[in-house]
Amino acid sequence: MLRRNPAWPITAMLAGYPIWWALGIGDYVFVLLAIPMASRMWAWHSHGYRTIRVPRGFGIWLLFLVCMLAGVAMLSLTAPDTITSPVGTRVISYSVRAASYLGVTVLLLYAGNLTERELPRQRIAWLLGLVALYTIAGGLAGVLDPSFAFNSPTLLLLPHSLQSNLFVLAEMRPSFAQVQSVLGAAEGRPDAPFRYTNTWGNCLALLLPWLISAWAIHGTRRQRVIAGIALVLVIVPIVYSLNRGLWIALIFAAGYLAVRLAAQGRLAMLGTACVGLVLVVLVVVASPLQNLISQRLANGKSDSHRASASVLATVDGLASPIIGYGDTRHQRGSVTSIAVGRTAKCPSCGETSVGNNGQVWLLFICNGFVGAALYLGFFGYGIWRYRRDKTPYGLAGVLVLLLTFIFMIAYDAVGAPLGFTMLAYAMLWRNDMAKGDNAPAVLAGKPA
Repeated sequence: MLRRNPAWPITAMLAGYPIWWALGIGDYVFVLLAIPMASRMWAWHSHGYRTIRVPRGFGIWLLFLVCMLAGVAMLSLTAPDTITSPVGTRVISYSVRAASYLGVTVLLLYAGNLTERELPRQRIAWLLGLVALYTIAGGLAGVLDPSFAFNSPTLLLLPHSLQSNLFVLAEMRPSFAQVQSVLGAAEGRPDAPFRYTNTWGNCLALLLPWLISAWAIHGTRRQRVIAGIALVLVIVPIVYSLNRGLWIALIFAAGYLAVRLAAQGRLAMLGTACVGLVLVVLVVVASPLQNLISQRLANGKSDSHRASASVLATVDGLASPIIGYGDTRHQRGSVTSIAVGRTAKCPSCGETSVGNNGQVWLLFICNGFVGAALYLGFFGYGIWRYRRDKTPYGLAGVLVLLLTFIFMIAYDAVGAPLGFTMLAYAMLWRNDMAKGDNAPAVLAGKPA
């Protein structure tokens, strides 16, 4: 199948995302399907079938990978103001994260080296828009039935000793929503088809530009209708998610698109977008959704914990500025108490995870300031290089890279968000190659 249809891993990854979620391997599909992609590229290279190209600035990302891999040497060390934890646990966590980084690297190169005939850019955008529809459907399901959850087949295959592990359960027990007490009572915050509600909000913002560009603007009449209905319905799970980071990102995205459309003189499209935005505001103001937003903005009980963990991640990053400590750590005490561990009376006391409250803080403690600068530098370079791409896919791709910088303060990107971001980077790269007629070279008379 790989020989006859080289694009199948990317198609299977995106079109089949609900299946991977239901199987309990949604976060790992980027790693698993990177294996056939890497195998295919190795065959291209070793047999001389095709020249493997890399995007400009890729050396920055390679240097980040070097810093990330070098962090394995620091796993046995205890970072300042953190507690000692088993090295074996750190090795597992480090290995999973490293595999994810390497997997999305393969995805970027593979998507960029497929020809337009093998996998048209329109097809990639359409598939990303399809995942946006899956995300909207999962969000609505989380609002309607927040308690729904089930054991995935992968979880049932594991030993019973692992099935009760909280991390394993979070990974392999799919649910429609996370039930949390953000506003004082138990609320269902949508997360399907992802693992956490923050991941759901992050991915939704990264995927909506493709739903708009490939379905709502350039799709068939049926696709435009589906996209229009979805873009109206998504307002409900966006509000019920209580994700302030998502709300900020969407406001930024609206402002960015308004500026770009105005600069290009697309006044008709800008007017349509403004009318749609006004209708959204009216729907929210005239419905109970407004009360939810007001309550969430007035309730920031997690802010102090986030701030404390962010400060400590910065301190630890300064303590090992080049390669970090390889993995996350747990804080000694917390803003709630100097106690090291949680108690029945104080479930939030102690052992706050350092590095899990935003990609930039994760980079600081895991990869140091140098590693963080390289990671951010790669995406920053992409924004600068492709900033003049005025095509719909160019606007969407640059917006996705910009949103990476918005979300990094509050959400981790490892897993699905980084995978979708790399596909946006590949779209920009493919657009640039198409303009220069510099598509991947395939030797005549040999299989691609």
